[in-house]
Formats: sequence, structure tokens, C-alpha cells
Amino acid sequence: MQTPITRRETLRGLLFAGMGAWLAGGLSPRLRGAEAILASATNAVSLPPPSGSWGKAKSVIQLWMGGGPPHLDTFDPKPETGNDYSGPLKAIDTHVPGIRIGESLPLLALQADKYAIIRGMTHGNNAHETAAYMVQTGRKAGEREVYPCAGAVVSLFRGYEAGYKGLVPPYIVLTDPQGRFPECGFLGLRYKPFATGGDPAQQRFIVEGIVAPGMDDKQQISRRDFLRKLDLLPKVIPNNPTLQLLTRSQDQAYDMILGDGAKVFDLATESNELRDRYGRTKFGQSCLMARRLVEKGVPYITINDGGWDTHKDNFTAMRRKLPDLDKGFATLLQDLAERGLLESTVVWWGGEFGRTPKVRWDPPWNGGRDHWGKAFSHVVAGGGFKGGHVVGVTDAKGEEVVSRPVYPCDLIGSIYALMGIDGSARLPHSHEGEAHVLPMPSDNIPSTGILREIM
Repeated sequence: MQTPITRRETLRGLLFAGMGAWLAGGLSPRLRGAEAILASATNAVSLPPPSGSWGKAKSVIQLWMGGGPPHLDTFDPKPETGNDYSGPLKAIDTHVPGIRIGESLPLLALQADKYAIIRGMTHGNNAHETAAYMVQTGRKAGEREVYPCAGAVVSLFRGYEAGYKGLVPPYIVLTDPQGRFPECGFLGLRYKPFATGGDPAQQRFIVEGIVAPGMDDKQQISRRDFLRKLDLLPKVIPNNPTLQLLTRSQDQAYDMILGDGAKVFDLATESNELRDRYGRTKFGQSCLMARRLVEKGVPYITINDGGWDTHKDNFTAMRRKLPDLDKGFATLLQDLAERGLLESTVVWWGGEFGRTPKVRWDPPWNGGRDHWGKAFSHVVAGGGFKGGHVVGVTDAKGEEVVSRPVYPCDLIGSIYALMGIDGSARLPHSHEGEAHVLPMPSDNIPSTGILREIM
């Protein structure tokens, strides 16, 4: 796994590279490389016009349930199947007639008009790494190329190349990377997400590369001023274009640490009442943080929430995790709607697969559920998706999709369409041949088409 490069590391690396260049009497290869990377931001990617009413979405919030959430315990309950399948968790009605969800999600039941449940998700893969890759890229696992995930693609078409001017990077992960595969794929590190680290539920959200533990703003400013006194390059080589790029990069990095960029991550400016509604948990406060990032125009935010790999004691884990999910997810939808942001923000919930419908009650599993890629649920809302709908049907036990299967590329393609990204557009590629945003027919990847019924 490649480690994300923080703003602070970039600042430090570029400065020392520049000092090395001065001592050597010329620009170092590393600094010339940095110049090329910074200059590449001016090379615009051709963006096709949106089709019809699509293309109005400006941001995506992806709620990624790492490990695979059980569909029978969340958005596809089957209480009629009995204890061996449904376990002790029952179903409740939502305020949309005919739609039921798990009883541990009462707040989401009140928001059912805002989201659509995709019960027909399928790919048949039961391995974490390969299934995660398939769901987040829409591609087959095991091929020679590692394709970028949806976040990296949106960052390409909606980030710096498309005129994004935000101080916060265009692709943010709250809080830790998933680690299953390199999110940027062959696009390279420029499109790797900025992973915040830390815990927004703590008194101070310690964002990696922005907030230094144990150091206040006064100390940060003192360090910045001292560093600038040591920087002799602008005086020795005045009006140098590369050094001017370096200076701008430094200013941006410091604004992330001390200026408006840092304020984005300061949840203390939110009311205690709203923070309580989201839930004072890492997941709940990450949802609130995602809403703030959307307000700042960040195109793609992923919340990585782990702990869903419940081979053992599934129902004990669900009693702990589902109330947190319910508060954070439901409040996010309501908060976005109240602020007029839901229409332009896609919210996408799900994991790499579901979990076995039949419960393993015998020791040591004690009510566990294993991996299940044949049938599982995802949820989408906002950005042009119609709420109050269900797409796809599973059989009586939740084991197979019997109507309207939805493959990963169908769902991702739908999100791209709402973002105004042409699925046939070419991706920058380092090898011979062509690479496209979505699989082409010649790639032989299963597809039933984008989700027109809820768009």
C-alpha cells in the first residue's frame, strides 16, 4: 500500500529539494519534477456536456462500510425466514408505504423518501480485496491494470484540471485509507486521496499534516517565520519561475495549517445540538465533517467505517454499530436537505459485499455471518437520485437476485452520469492502448445499464 503524501511532507520535501539545488548550483531533478507536477495543473481534461437533466451533482459523499454490512440486518430484512436467517432483528415500516428496513434503523426509516435502496447489487465475489476493487472501480479483479476508483475519477474530472480552486484537496478520506488497493490506480499519486487520520469526535480533530499534536497556532506561526528566514533561495535566484511555484505551494500548505483550510476541519464552530444529532462517535462526526467539506465545494469525500466483517457474534456487533449508522446517516441526509445541498450531493452507502443470509449459530461463530457477493444492498440519495424507491429484488431468503440485478459498473456509471462525467471518456494512461472511465463492451464486464428508473 502506498502511504498518502501529506501537505506538510510536500512542503518539507520541496524546501529541502530547493536548498539542495542552490547548494549544487542548479535545480535538482526532484525540484524539476515538482515543477512539472505543479505545471500539469493547467492541462485541462476535456469534459463532455451533461446529458439531459443529469450532470447537476457537484459532490459525492461515499459511506464505505468496510468488511461488508449484512443486507438482511439493514436494508433487505427477511423476518419471515425465521431465526436461522433473520436472527433476533426484526423489520420496521418506513414512512414510504411498502418499504421496510431493519428495526435498528428507526431514524433512517423516517428519511426513506430521500434515498433509494438497491437490493439487486451483485458480483459473486467473496474476497475482501477483489470485491472492494470491483465495487469501487466497476472493473474485473485480477487484470494487469489497476484502475482508479470512483473518487479518483471524480477528482480527475472535477478537481484541479476542471478549475477546482479549493484549499482542501478535491478527494478526501475520513479518516483512514481503506488499504485494500491503491485508490488512484494508474492515474498516479496526484489522484490519491488526502486521508485526514485522527478522530473528529475528539475535543480537537488532529488532521494529519495540518494540525500538529501538542502545538498551538502561535508555535506554528513561529516555526513558519523561522523557516522563511532560513530560505535564502528567493534572494539568491530572484524571479525564478520554479521558486515562485514553490512559494505558492508553501503559501497553500500554510493556509491549510493556519488559515481558512484549517478552519474547515474545526467542528467546534458547529452547535452542540447538531453534533449530538449526528452522534458523538467517529462515524457520526465524520458525517458532519463531510457535510462541511461539501459546503466548501470538495468533489469527493469518503468515510471509511470498518468493523463490518462479522464472522463471529454478528448480532452483538449490529447492536453496537447500527445505532451509530442510523444517527449519522439519517442526520446527514436531513442536514443536507435542510441546507439545500442534497439536490447537488450524491450520498452513496454500502460495502464490498453482503453477508451470508443463513446465520452460523454453532461455536465459535455464535451467530456469525460470512461473506456474500451474490446479493447485497447499497443505498443512494441526492444528486439526482429519486428517493422512496427500491431497485432489485432478492429471493425469500436473500440469497439470490431474482429481479433487476445491478452490477458495480451500473451503479458507478449512474453516479458519473449525475456528475456530468461521460463514461466513454478516455483516462490518461501510462501504457499503450486506451483506457476509459467505464468498461467498454469489449471488456466483457457484466452490466444491465445505469439506474435510469431512479434518475
